[in-house]
Amino acid sequence: MTPIYDITPFTALDFAGKLSAIIWFAGCNLRCAYCYNPHIVFGKGTISIAQVAAFLQKRRGLLEGVVMSGGEPTSCDSLIEICAYSKKIGYMVKLDTNGSNPDVLTKLLADKLLDFVSLDFKSTKEKWRLVAGGGSFDTFLESLDLLLASKVPFEVRTTVHPELLSDNDVRWMGEFLKRKGYDKRYYLQPYKHTDTIKKIKEPVGEWRDGFNKIDAIWR
Repeated sequence: MTPIYDITPFTALDFAGKLSAIIWFAGCNLRCAYCYNPHIVFGKGTISIAQVAAFLQKRRGLLEGVVMSGGEPTSCDSLIEICAYSKKIGYMVKLDTNGSNPDVLTKLLADKLLDFVSLDFKSTKEKWRLVAGGGSFDTFLESLDLLLASKVPFEVRTTVHPELLSDNDVRWMGEFLKRKGYDKRYYLQPYKHTDTIKKIKEPVGEWRDGFNKIDAIWR
């Protein structure tokens, strides 16, 4: 089996403070309207675990971290094995996840295989299916609770398109996080108009102005 779609050999942006590589896992269990990686979501793996291991060995001493991204890494049976190998040979591991597989997240946390997590907060409960195209708010909440109870640093981020989420929606999401005890930065990511899973219009004008009073940071 070849679970990996691609490898980005170097990034200084995706794991704050760490020179890293990105492992892109093929496939995803969600169908987010704004997703700009449909080639990964619907694509097949082309790189084997052995090839990933060889790459990581070769980069020892040059890189500090490995980012597990996709697609959705926790949907891949090989994620735990790759994380464990990365940690074994001295890398720090960051996970990008939609929070839809809390059982996998539980295992990763219990085995101390994660050094940082970026958790996607897709939408309010009422709009979850509209925005994410699958999964559930309750499953995301279970993953959020796991991270809040752990000692692993993490961030919460939301991709915003004004046709999918209003400023009131995002304000509610930020307040919800505070009520849950999340006291870190809440990041907003603007929609990128490109080849997305669903055909949605490019926002026009100064559409972000309405979101600027929300206690969150644009990335």
